[in-house]
Amino acid sequence: MIQILLGNEAFARGAYEAGVRVAAAYPGTPSTEITENIAKYGEVYTEWSPNEKVALEVAIGASIGGARALACMKHVGLNVAADPLFTAAYTGVNGGLVIIVADDPGMHSSQNEQDSRCYAKAAHVPMLEPSDSMEAKDFMRFAYDISEKFDTPVLVRSSTRVSHSRGLVKVMDRKDVPLKEYKKDIRKYVMMPGMARVRHVEVEKRETGMESFAETFALNRVEMADTKTGVITSGIPYTYVKEALPDASVLKLGMVHPLPKKLIADFAKKVDKLYIIEELEPFFEEQILAMGISCEGKALFTRQGEYSANMLREKILGVKAEFNQTEDLPQRPPVLCAGCPHRGVFYTINKLKLSVMGDIGCYTLGALPPLSAMDAVVCMGASIGMTMGMEKARGSGAARHTVAVIGDSTFIHSGIAPLIDMVYNGGTSTVMILDNSTTGMTGHQNHPGNGKDIRGREAPVLDIEQLCKTIGVKHVAVADPFDLFELEKILKKETEREALSVVIVRRPCLLLDGKSVKPSVLIKGCKNCGRCLKLGCPALIKGDKEVTVDETLCTGCGLCIKVCPHDAIHAGKAGKK
Repeated sequence: MIQILLGNEAFARGAYEAGVRVAAAYPGTPSTEITENIAKYGEVYTEWSPNEKVALEVAIGASIGGARALACMKHVGLNVAADPLFTAAYTGVNGGLVIIVADDPGMHSSQNEQDSRCYAKAAHVPMLEPSDSMEAKDFMRFAYDISEKFDTPVLVRSSTRVSHSRGLVKVMDRKDVPLKEYKKDIRKYVMMPGMARVRHVEVEKRETGMESFAETFALNRVEMADTKTGVITSGIPYTYVKEALPDASVLKLGMVHPLPKKLIADFAKKVDKLYIIEELEPFFEEQILAMGISCEGKALFTRQGEYSANMLREKILGVKAEFNQTEDLPQRPPVLCAGCPHRGVFYTINKLKLSVMGDIGCYTLGALPPLSAMDAVVCMGASIGMTMGMEKARGSGAARHTVAVIGDSTFIHSGIAPLIDMVYNGGTSTVMILDNSTTGMTGHQNHPGNGKDIRGREAPVLDIEQLCKTIGVKHVAVADPFDLFELEKILKKETEREALSVVIVRRPCLLLDGKSVKPSVLIKGCKNCGRCLKLGCPALIKGDKEVTVDETLCTGCGLCIKVCPHDAIHAGKAGKK
């Protein structure tokens, strides 16, 4: 049967058809939908893990236990999971173990660009890279076969375009893969130094075997055409090559590590000019140049962002696109949703002139004008550690003027350990946990703090307030972000303490809490002072003489009513009278 599937849906289908029994992940765009779709298959145990490291460890345990297992994450999530990945490369597998990692060229939803192929090379594990939805599904079967054939974890690399594009996919029945027998084997699975030294030798032997395997592997294929131009490529850039250079000869690499060096050398001899077309790092190019093969790559193409067929036509053929579809388009800056509970938090922080060490989540948007209430953002969970560092570098005065802001899901992901650090090492700053009862930015996934599992079933609720007290935080307050007066009062009190404090700002995400939506507001007698515009609400529209309300956006949250100094905004039907 043929279906039209998102790349991420196809990955999930491929894992299901390959007989996967256990799948674990932490949400991260552009990989999130893989696990959401695997959860639809009742034969597969699926979970949202607290973070990517835990997800991979769950998958490793399932693999050792004899099941085919899967862990999914985005590129920066692989950083979090790198510790178990590198050692799992030594232990090898029992049941097949596959890690899907989705890179984000162009940083559509990420804090950096990162080429995960470098992890495959560093960890000495094979990596496959599909180009479309059909390959996304089919490559999963190959990945599990390779994992069990070579006793290794296998990385499968996606990208934003593969994950979020749709294509025709032929779906098949699920393969019946029996649970493998589990045998205790400490020399294989216990990585004490003595055992690890022996396993490292096995890793080198395995990689040599995989290099030979790559030479005839079906996913590495040569498409000979005009020999004047040759291209070596993989993944989504392959589709750009086929569109922009239909007459070129192409070596399409489905296995991007290890490389089939003989196949590459033979192909290079058959073409007059060789181009290496790969997004992000010169991963292929550097290895091919080291082989003594002349080629052109990053000197012509950028390391930054995504490629396109138009780019290839311009750089190789000298043909510029007749139009630039991005010219003269209006800017659409990212903004917190109208009625977002985070808006009152950042308005108050800005009003109090506090410095903010921020974190990854919707609340990162608080950095933008007019809220302008964020000083630094690095990675998941970093806000608390950075606040501690700022305090220790600049003294207790900095502690009175600096707060850490982190979301509930991110706090569970990687904020608990740095909060323990602050307790243990005498930090006196204030940590704000913005609890909106979901993993918001990636599409409202459940987590241990909201009492639902990945399939929406009831689950134990992590009490964040009690957790903070248990690890030693003596001052824990809870605030409502829509009660601006009380929030400001609490925040003043806690930041003036010479002791560590946590303020949990609790309101469900508006998109999940329909009960909080009220009739939109009425503006009457506006003085056009602009105070309400400092909220940065997209429902408020600045005019020449007065502010108006877009009633299609207004949720009636009431924040503008509370900040208006002229009593010109009231609950009621939106508009002007």
